Amino acid sequence: MNELEERLTELEIRFTHQQRLIDELNEVILDDNRRLAELQREVRILRQMLQRLEPESPHSPDE
Repeated sequence: MNELEERLTELEIRFTHQQRLIDELNEVILDDNRRLAELQREVRILRQMLQRLEPESPHSPDE
């Protein structure tokens, strides 16, 4: 193999490795986004529950 072919092969290997890493990182980001959306939904539900309890409570939560 001449020098140009070796360099091309090395670039192809690097590209393949980088593409795999990008795909893996993308999956992590997608999983994190799903989890964040789930947590936001849970917080919204908890806020609604607290708002429903608030009129019944004679004292503020800080007291």
